[in-house]
This record gives sequence, C-alpha cells and structure tokens, in this order.
Amino acid sequence: MIPRYTRPEMGRIFSDQNRFQQWLAVELAASEALAETGEIPAEAAKALRAHASFEIGRINAIEREVKHDVIAFTTAVSERMAAAGQADASRWLHYGLTSNDVVDTAQALVLKEASALLLDGAGALNVSLEKRAWEFKDTVQIGRTHGIHAEPVTFGLKFAFWFDEMRRNIARLEAAAEDLRVGKISGAVGTFGHIGPEAEEKICARLGLKPAAISSQIISRDRHAAWVAALGLLTATLEKIALEIRHLQRTEVREAEEPFSEGQKGSSAMPHKRNPIVSEQICGLARVVRGNVQAALEDVALWHERDISHSSVERVILADSAILTDYLLAKTRWLIDGMRVYPQRMRQNLESTKGLIFSGQLLLDLAAAGMLREDAYKIVQAHAMRAWETGGDFRAAVEADPEILSFLKLEDIAQAFSTVRQLSHVDRIFARVFQQT
Repeated sequence: MIPRYTRPEMGRIFSDQNRFQQWLAVELAASEALAETGEIPAEAAKALRAHASFEIGRINAIEREVKHDVIAFTTAVSERMAAAGQADASRWLHYGLTSNDVVDTAQALVLKEASALLLDGAGALNVSLEKRAWEFKDTVQIGRTHGIHAEPVTFGLKFAFWFDEMRRNIARLEAAAEDLRVGKISGAVGTFGHIGPEAEEKICARLGLKPAAISSQIISRDRHAAWVAALGLLTATLEKIALEIRHLQRTEVREAEEPFSEGQKGSSAMPHKRNPIVSEQICGLARVVRGNVQAALEDVALWHERDISHSSVERVILADSAILTDYLLAKTRWLIDGMRVYPQRMRQNLESTKGLIFSGQLLLDLAAAGMLREDAYKIVQAHAMRAWETGGDFRAAVEADPEILSFLKLEDIAQAFSTVRQLSHVDRIFARVFQQT
C-alpha cells in the first residue's frame, strides 16, 4: 500500500523486516522443538537461537539469483551463522521443513498482530459511536427513506445503529482472526513425511498458535478469505457512516458536517467550499477492500496439494486490506469525534413540510376512531399531495376538514402530530443496543 494510507504500526507489521523476523521465529521454534524430541542436537538449537540473524539486502540479492525467497532467506541466515563461527549448527536450520511450513505459519503470526491492531481500532471507534449516541439521543431529526422525508427519528439513533453494526463486525473479525491463528509444519503435501505431528504441536505452542487439524502443503485458504471478507464487511460499515455524513453535509440539508480545520481550503476556485473530502475518501477506499474479497475467495481453489496462484495475490491483498482498514478506522473515528452537528437545522428541515411527516400516524388514528382504513388513506393522501404540490400547510388543512373532525377532536389531531409520541420508545431502543437494565 502506498505510504499515503499507511499508518506506522500497521506498516511495521507488514514490513519486510517483520515478515523475515517471523520467518526466523518459526525456524527457531522448529529447531528448539526438534531438539526436545531428539531429532536435532540441542547445542545446534542453542547456537541458532544465539546467532541466527539476517540482513534484508543480502536476502534480496540472493533471491535475484535463485528466484526463491525462502531459499534466499535460509541461505542468508546460514551465511550469518558461518560468519559467527557456527557453520555446523546451520546444518540444522530448516531441518525437515518445506517452505510453506515457514511461510504459512509466519503469516499467521503477522495476521495475528494485524488483527489485534484492527480490533483495537474497531473498539475505539465503537467507544466514540456510543458516546455520540448518548449525546444526541433526544436530538430530533427527520428520518428519510429513498432520500425523502419519512417520519421523525433522533440523531442518536443513527450512532446507535452504527454501533450495533460495528459490534457485529468486531465479532466477525475476532472469529476470523481466531480461525487464522493456526500453523502447519506438516511438510510438502501435509503428510508429516519428515517430522511428526508431535513436533508440529510443540512448534505451534511455542509460537502461540494452534496446529491446523489437517493441511496440504498450505493452510486452507478459506480461513484467509473469511478474514478478508470480515474486513470487507467492516469497511462497508465505515462507508455507510461516511455516506450518511456526506448526505447530511449537502448545502440543502446542512444537518451535520465533517470537521473543517483552521487554514483548510475546500476548493482552488471557490473559497466558500467546505467539502466532505474525508467522508468521500472513506467511501472510495472501502471499495478497494471489498474488491480484495473477490480475490481472496478465488484463492481458495488451488491445484491438488497446492500451487502458487494464491501467493502473489496474498502479497498484495492481505497487507493492503489490513493497512486500508486500519487507516479507515482511524479516519472514521476522527470523523465521528469531530463531527459538527446542527440540531436547529434538523428541526427546521423536519418542520419544512408543515406536518406531512405525520400522515401515517393520522391515518392510524382515524382508523382507530372508526373510519375505514381505505377511506382514511384516501382523505389523508389527498391533503398530503395537495400540500406537497402547493407547499401548503398540511396540518391546517387536516384541522379544517369536517370529515376528519367528525372522527377526531383537535386535541386528538395534535397528538397525531406529536414528535414526543413518535419517539416514545427511543429509551427502550437504547437499552436494547447498549444492554442496560
């Protein structure tokens, strides 16, 4: 991923330095576990732990010649061992292993680190969402369906809705990360042809991983696809949040807007512009993560016990998906924490249709008072359409209709136009979402 969207810690996790460090961690855990089982000399394992190291430039130089990254790595480490006077011990480096015993197991360690960082970011975002949900729990706003005024909501309900969705995203990511917390040291075709399952169990235990119950030369890629899919869903929620804010910031709406800093400029040509550029960035980059889900799914099906058609794909999509998700979580939290909210404008917009948004409640009240529902719908809709087309006062027209007044008193009509009545269950919804007793 380009540096513009890479935050330092996630960049470190997916750096070449960390990747090779995790490869070395697997190699050392393997040598020590094999020493425990008596398959290699204990002194060799101690020497490897004390002296094994690498230099990235040398690995890259060797790879340019041999065209194989793991061979380049083991060769570079062996050279460093020899330089430290431990050439004999280097014979036991990578003993009994195939390349993907190292690569897949080390990748599990990298993704474990990445998952922990992403879960921290998602949890922090949900703290912000909950805080603002309570802040605006009773801030009345018009709800919109199809982009058209529908019935009253509160702005806090939007945050609660996003919080609830993010909670599911967190659970999905936790589950996918746990499914990926597996290693494999089962050899070239998964049959433990050179070292046994007991050694695999010891190696994985040293690394904080579980052994995969069964593997081919690689760990099954449904695990990785599920992880990328979890990130795709999570970033889809972030886009959902950003898309809402983009709508609310439109000039005709102006109910909320993303932060606009001192000295910031919105347009090279129009000094008045305050554009939702971060919200738009979130929406755009979420598409990249979703696009990676398709590639991850296509990595599941491989020839026989493995081919490498997935390998080149994963070098791109795993790092990019994690880096972008980390970036988008931080940007969305910034957006939520600093969002400017305009309750007075919300009230103005809600009242702009002069009572039209209460047509549904009026319909129900007329039916409850004895009018046939079809008759009630026809009368209410006629007044609503006339008010819509002329900009007239819907409530005033209703209060002057003798047929309606034959079923409802003016105080009953006032109740039909009550936001308090419409929103009487907001506390109950918050109790459900935030699990209050």
